[in-house]
Amino acid sequence: MASGDQFQRFLFEHSQVRGAWVRLDESYAQIGAQAPYPESVRRVLGESLAASVLMSSTLKFEGTLSLQAKGEGPVSTLMAECSHDRFIRGIARFDEHAVSDENFQAMLGEGTMAITISPEKGQRYQGVVPREEPDLAGCLKDYFERSEQIPTSFFLFADEHGSAGLMLQKLPGTSGEDRDLWDRLNHLASTVQPGEMLTLDSQTLLHRLFHEETVRLYDAEPVAFRCSCSRDRTLAALEAIGKDECYDILQEQGSIEMDCQFCHAHYRFDRNDIDHLFTGHTLH
Repeated sequence: MASGDQFQRFLFEHSQVRGAWVRLDESYAQIGAQAPYPESVRRVLGESLAASVLMSSTLKFEGTLSLQAKGEGPVSTLMAECSHDRFIRGIARFDEHAVSDENFQAMLGEGTMAITISPEKGQRYQGVVPREEPDLAGCLKDYFERSEQIPTSFFLFADEHGSAGLMLQKLPGTSGEDRDLWDRLNHLASTVQPGEMLTLDSQTLLHRLFHEETVRLYDAEPVAFRCSCSRDRTLAALEAIGKDECYDILQEQGSIEMDCQFCHAHYRFDRNDIDHLFTGHTLH
């Protein structure tokens, strides 16, 4: 039976190759409903969301991992984020008049892409992702080989109803094991079809792909859409804008109103809120 909105790690026994699988259905639908995304933009966003969940398996602390891209193509901004406890959110900004059904690079055009790791305690880290391959999976493979020196492969799929992904990663210390294993596993994984990834549960899929290998499956984890915005975080953003600009907006509009770009939550701040933000006192 197929299972949606789940993440699962797995390991090839007696080897240094591990993997992860993800399927997103309801959470993908919730994120996709936040804007009138054309099918091609939904697909790019869906692949990015699946990739963010797969890469979050490398987090060894509480925090978030986000994939961010900016370009000069039809899709100007792409962002997908996953927390250590598998809550996801994402957004794409696009020119509806220029969107076409092209590959990842053509959709974004010239621009940059980065992976940002933000621990709840500690320093934020950002790595630049090369944009030299035609699809997101190839770009992420390049990133892990160049920046992390860890061979990692991604297989990403999305359609209008769901998204899914598979990640294989070769860890250090492979002496004594089957030297052809990594190439063989990647060849087998490359035969997967979109319909299999988007409909099959993890156990059925992995058996179909790797039935000659011994695969250890770890417990599945639920994945869900949840925005991390809050009134306090929005106030912090206003503080970063600066006192003068906030009071200028108050003078012009009487209040400051902000909407979350991810979930459309609405926040309104009056003069008392801004006074308290910058002076610690509220005027009555």
